[in-house]
Amino acid sequence: MTSLAPTDPRHFRLMAALQERREELIALTQDLIRIPTLNPPGENYRDICEYLDRRLKGAGFETQLIRAHGTPGDCEAYPRWNVVARREGRRAGDCVHFTSHIDVVDVGAGWTMDPFGGELKDGKIYGRGACDMKGGLAASIIAVEAFLATHPDYAGAIEISGTADEESGGYGGVAYLAEKGFFSPERVQHVIIPEPLQKDRVCLGHRGGWWAEIETFGEIAHGSMPFLGDCAVRHMGAVLERFEDRLYPAMAARHTEMPVVPEGARSSTMNINSIHGGQPEKAPGSTALPSHCVPDSCRIVIDRRYLVEESLDSVRGEIVDLLEGLKRDRPKFDYAVRELNHVIPSMTDRDAPIARTVAAAIEEVMGREAEFVASPGSYDQKHIDRIGKLKNCVAYGPGLLELAHKPDEYVGVDDMMDSAAVMARSLAALLLPDDKNRETQE
Repeated sequence: MTSLAPTDPRHFRLMAALQERREELIALTQDLIRIPTLNPPGENYRDICEYLDRRLKGAGFETQLIRAHGTPGDCEAYPRWNVVARREGRRAGDCVHFTSHIDVVDVGAGWTMDPFGGELKDGKIYGRGACDMKGGLAASIIAVEAFLATHPDYAGAIEISGTADEESGGYGGVAYLAEKGFFSPERVQHVIIPEPLQKDRVCLGHRGGWWAEIETFGEIAHGSMPFLGDCAVRHMGAVLERFEDRLYPAMAARHTEMPVVPEGARSSTMNINSIHGGQPEKAPGSTALPSHCVPDSCRIVIDRRYLVEESLDSVRGEIVDLLEGLKRDRPKFDYAVRELNHVIPSMTDRDAPIARTVAAAIEEVMGREAEFVASPGSYDQKHIDRIGKLKNCVAYGPGLLELAHKPDEYVGVDDMMDSAAVMARSLAALLLPDDKNRETQE
């Protein structure tokens, strides 16, 4: 590896090439935002992949459009498309891969900007996905193009991918590609995921997650004579009460050595995503009154985030033990638990080559020491780690994590430029000859 000193002419050429592309970076980010890739259901994946395909072919990449047949959500109406691009260097060497998800979440209420307008205002580009993570995708492309323009003699290979479905687990995107060998250590040696963890942070990994539906059962009866039935909602109330009295205090007392941000996420957490009991909600526009019935079923969906120090079995077991205790203590109590999904925690060593390289580039570009963090929520590193068996992976990109999924989401242009400079310098460190060999190889 090499490091471009501030006085190195190669550094000046690289930074000048980035500055020349500032307006192009803005336009690229706006173009990406204006393709509404909402997930669910998975709209316009092919459109954005074709856009990226044309762009990257123009930069000399060989590209592939890959549909993740048979993955969750994939169908003829909403096919799960991905694009993978690769450009070989002049000599053998490592491959650096930038992978960004192309999907965005629902818009939601509360916007004052057009969520798919890509408006530039006061140095910020607004739109759904601006921060999470089309700004990071655009920054990685501009970083690579500036690097190629100034260092065509690089060794190894560079890859860029735009992938589907990260917002719903990544199974039609990075997981599928990893299963097909695109993230094998033989093919790729370094991975940067431009997620919005802030431009001076290197994200080493993420907590684990367990998602499940819990159902309590009762017996239907006339609502005027509830004593003749058994109310499933009241049983669920007992579950929630036991969560409050026992589970939440126990989780709050646990702390991780992972550098998770924000501070509150350094403990175990659980969110109750939804609750429903009794009759189905009436259809939109219906003015019908409800019938008078005791509910015989109540369901909640839980989102349990756990620490690297915990095991998946202990997380499951804690919930089941609580429910079994209620079954012993509460008359007529019965339940079912259905697992919806799970994610194992992932963590890259801070001394891994990609972590050290990006951290050094942050210090060189911004003049301050990089902060090593871990994410409260999971992202595609889980698949690169568990399926691809590639540990040398970090998340690094522009944007503020707290803006993700919020109304009036934005990404700062200066932040994208700084992040692009970090990415470009990371490429230089990993793919250019070191100083002692430079004269003989240039």
